[in-house]
Amino acid sequence: MGTRVEGIEDTMGEQGEQGERDTDGISGSGEGRDRDRPAPARRGLVIAAWSVAALLVLGAGGGAVAYLKIDGNIRSVDINTQLGDDRPQDIEDGSLDILVLGSDSRSGANGAYGRDEGAARSDTAMVVHVHEGRKKASVVSIPRDTLVTRPECARRDGTSEPAAYRAMFNTAYEVGGPACAVKTVEQMSGVRMDHYVEVDFTGFKEIIDALGGVQVTTTRPIKDGSSHLDLDPGTHQLDGEQALGLVRTRKGVGDQSDLGRIQLQQAFVKALVEQVGKVGVFTSPQKLWGLADTATKAVTTDSELDGVKELADLAGGLSGLGADDIHMITLPVRYDTVDPNRVVPVEAQAGQVWQALLSDLPVPASATRDTATGAAADVVR
Repeated sequence: MGTRVEGIEDTMGEQGEQGERDTDGISGSGEGRDRDRPAPARRGLVIAAWSVAALLVLGAGGGAVAYLKIDGNIRSVDINTQLGDDRPQDIEDGSLDILVLGSDSRSGANGAYGRDEGAARSDTAMVVHVHEGRKKASVVSIPRDTLVTRPECARRDGTSEPAAYRAMFNTAYEVGGPACAVKTVEQMSGVRMDHYVEVDFTGFKEIIDALGGVQVTTTRPIKDGSSHLDLDPGTHQLDGEQALGLVRTRKGVGDQSDLGRIQLQQAFVKALVEQVGKVGVFTSPQKLWGLADTATKAVTTDSELDGVKELADLAGGLSGLGADDIHMITLPVRYDTVDPNRVVPVEAQAGQVWQALLSDLPVPASATRDTATGAAADVVR
């Protein structure tokens, strides 16, 4: 029998937009500092690739050479310097808030997943709130086509991009990179992001393969030529390429919206957490080394997480999290009345979500009730 992952909960109000752009990639790029090396664009894949694969495998020692090699893998971007003091208050209550971002860039090795059109947008965004004590986590997915008031941001070329009303959320990354994405999330939520992380397509695949694959059970066929996925109902041990296809697919499930894809991603996160617990990462130095080397090559972090020690310290506090300890929701939204291909936050309920994070409390079920969903909640279990 395969591990059955109850990935989507009743309290999860998945909002989704059909999205006029058919961008099936879920990656993340970044202009992060690569110390003295040129920093290529980075593509990311949702929260689990980093939060459970990248971080949890970094808690081991190893010799000085190994330490320096892994430390040298990590790329970073200095969010704090770029944003300055115009940010929400940093609440010292023992919790952590981490923005995990992906983009639809297709440059470099990730060109296999679509045509490189130059600019990148944040195709996937999740706020990971780790509660005080590090025993529970709440995850909030922000749909890429959510209409928001985007704040004024510094553009990548150093000029200023004025604030914009009814801008798609994913344009923040397009015009101002990671710092503008963080600023936009902080403005819409009132929650200060303690950290920022991206993971690229290739790195995600390699992490899954290093884990020996991830087991999921599908309740209906998933066939999507765009994401190269063809799964019959039943239990599957997905390799890296198949896992990438699953979290990228949109046309193959539900109402073919991005919201359905978010539901698949969230179910896969829980399967990935279970897999990390199965493979003996913390009991096998060889496995730990291989995963740490792979994961650190795949991530771009903020400058406060740009070393092995910093990642290992964070990993030590997260290693006890299991699939049942992670509550995953989507920001409460409704379809926009002017453009049904877009969604807008349901302000009162979205406020409940952000207030829960600010207060380090569980997100109440009422916050996500009767909001837009993606009709793919039962596809992967």
